[in-house]
Amino acid sequence: MNAILERIIINYKKINFGQVLKQLGYFFASLIILIIISSGLFAIYFNNNKTQIVAQINKIVNENIVGSISIKDVNYKFLKGFPKMTLALSQVEVHDSLWKIHKRTLLKAAQIEIRVNVADLLVNEISIDKIEIQQATLHLYKDINGLDNSAIFRKKPVDSSSNSSTTSSVRQINVSQFHFISENQIGKKLFDFDKIDLKSKIKFQGDDWETIVYVKTFAKSMAFNTKRGSFIKDKMVEGKLKVNFSEVNNQINVATEDLAIGKEMFGIDASFSLDKNKSAYKIDIKTNILWRNASELLSDNISVRVGQIDLKNPIEVMCTIAGDISASGDPEIKVKTKVRNNELTIPDGMITNCNFDASFTNNSKKGAGCNDANSTITLSKFTGDFKAIPFSIPLAMISNFENTTASGSFKSSFDITRLNTILSADLIRFSSGQAKVNLDFNFGIVDLKIDKPYFTGSITVKDAMANYGPRNLTFIKTNVELDFTEKALLIKKMNFKDNRNSVFMKGKIDNFLTLYYINPKKMVVDWNIYTPFLDVKNLVSILTDSNQTKAKKSNSKGNISDEIHDVIEKCQVVLNVKVDRIVYNKLEATAAKVKVLLVDNELIIQKGKVNSCGGIITFEGTLVPDGKNYVVKSNTKIDKVDIAQFLTSMNNFSIKSFSPTNLKGSLTAQAVIQGKLFAGGALQTNSLAGKSQFAVLNGELIDFKPITNIAKFAFPFRNISNIVFKDLSGNFAINGELVKVNDLKVSSNILNLDINGIYSFGRGTKLALTIPLRDPEKDKFIDDKEARAEKRLEGIVLHLLAVDEDGKIKIRWNKDHQ
Repeated sequence: MNAILERIIINYKKINFGQVLKQLGYFFASLIILIIISSGLFAIYFNNNKTQIVAQINKIVNENIVGSISIKDVNYKFLKGFPKMTLALSQVEVHDSLWKIHKRTLLKAAQIEIRVNVADLLVNEISIDKIEIQQATLHLYKDINGLDNSAIFRKKPVDSSSNSSTTSSVRQINVSQFHFISENQIGKKLFDFDKIDLKSKIKFQGDDWETIVYVKTFAKSMAFNTKRGSFIKDKMVEGKLKVNFSEVNNQINVATEDLAIGKEMFGIDASFSLDKNKSAYKIDIKTNILWRNASELLSDNISVRVGQIDLKNPIEVMCTIAGDISASGDPEIKVKTKVRNNELTIPDGMITNCNFDASFTNNSKKGAGCNDANSTITLSKFTGDFKAIPFSIPLAMISNFENTTASGSFKSSFDITRLNTILSADLIRFSSGQAKVNLDFNFGIVDLKIDKPYFTGSITVKDAMANYGPRNLTFIKTNVELDFTEKALLIKKMNFKDNRNSVFMKGKIDNFLTLYYINPKKMVVDWNIYTPFLDVKNLVSILTDSNQTKAKKSNSKGNISDEIHDVIEKCQVVLNVKVDRIVYNKLEATAAKVKVLLVDNELIIQKGKVNSCGGIITFEGTLVPDGKNYVVKSNTKIDKVDIAQFLTSMNNFSIKSFSPTNLKGSLTAQAVIQGKLFAGGALQTNSLAGKSQFAVLNGELIDFKPITNIAKFAFPFRNISNIVFKDLSGNFAINGELVKVNDLKVSSNILNLDINGIYSFGRGTKLALTIPLRDPEKDKFIDDKEARAEKRLEGIVLHLLAVDEDGKIKIRWNKDHQ
């Protein structure tokens, strides 16, 4: 081994490297000189045979096209492509035979370089194996009548071979600054790719071929329907494509795993049929992309919708686009995606912890076409939290993008205090309780917002505590059961307590959802209400409270708090109320029944009935806003109530001249009165106006000051401290503080008395008193009423006036009997 190494070293030292380098220099110089000489000879040959070469090129072109080609000049590219010859065709234009009609030039190139085999040229043949195109535009065009400028290529004979001495098997294509346009007015398609840089080496296997294409271009338009807008508009496209052609299938296949479109990477598997009658294509796309970035790549009709929502994290998307380039209408588009642990932003807010599977197709019903009206999005396994409220949508469908509707089921179970994030605090504020929702829904979608939702299903609320802001009402232990049907909202249960009352309610709203959105004023909420106890003054105070808080209007369109408050203000409410015990100031009643209507801020009371003061009171009336106060109108009938109890409960109607203890008896009366209530429920006494008539049976006047004052003057010798009367009746006309007394008759055991005139709660009393002096005891045995009435005024009759002087009632003679 050592001997071999020594021998190599000895031989290496004997080598003259200078001589070797010199010989190598001679070799390469000779080679370069040979190449230059050969290229020079090629140039000389080209110049001498330029006419024949150009003729051969024209022959190749003319054999394959129906139309015309214009080449300004052909030049030899010195040394380029050696040992083959590279020819440069400058200012090339290709027109089809109908160019004068449509004016669309098929191909216009500043320069086209072709590489040919020199050996073939020597035998008067041309074989092209490489083409370079620079600064060119290829414009494929089909007009609305089917006129097609790409129908320029001749069909090859099937049963005969060409006698041409030219061949062209292009094995390499390079393109720079290339502009490709495909305009199909029938199909409303426009593909426009500019600044194309492309490099490709083609391998042939018989009539089939395959290549790797390196492409970079600017996509100005990829519109499958120009009315819908363009995909990937104004985006750079760059990548490496595997392309192959199958003669059997007459189809080009394209595949890539890393095609950059804008800033996003896509995997694409596509096929394009070259069949003349049906140019079908199919493009499968896979990517992992941000929603916002994806929406920027879509056509206008899609991006304008999906661009209003967003997902925080990237999602995996699979899309298939299939159609026919030569056909009109949109291609079929199918999209599938899965979203996991994401944040979905929608116009109404954000959905966190968002998970769902989704698919899209624009060909939902076969035969209905690929269009917006036939488009459907299917959502499944949708879960998330909307403003802290968890929910799930097992299955939902969004259909018809021209008049979009959504349908599906919605489920949720949550602490009801989470509604505080949705509802305005000025409207309602929850502090405890549980809610459960199980609804099937159907609603429209306008600008990606829910429009007029319709529900069937149930909502339950348990043990809720809430404050209703506009009336400052606090409800505790509230339980609600709502049942949404196609025809009505059934309120099966609504029980709550406030500070003093327990209320049990059931109700129904016919045609609820339709009226909710279209005409809330026609909505009638029909309630059946039962409560063991009701403080009427407290209720009126709530209804008339001038300090009530009005829910503030939100600036955002479609705010749910504004919608609910607006419906509450506009709808009609019918309350069928039953109360075991009811109080108003000192008035107490039992077994109360009443029907109450709330219409346009007007409270209407119908068929009211209570048991009070030993008798029955029935009533009807209205309560209407009047500035800061309220106008109250009532029609009240009183049947056999204890007059002393009744007057006590009504604060004696503010009369100071006597007290309820001065009267006994059974009161029957009817009053039609209107007046004003102050905000808070207090009655404005001097506002009363109306008419009243009454009768007191089996009554007594005990130390009744208005009578005793008169008796001292008229009956000094009679005991009038306790007057028993069979009949005390009259009718009044009330106008503020003044009461006009008409035919007030007192028929008693001590005296008879007729009173007419004006009685004032303030100043201005003037009453005419007619007092027969004969003893009524003499008439008690007269049974005939008419005869007794004639006897009433026999004998001496006093005519007196009770008048107001300085706030005191004075008795005077009524000389003129006025």
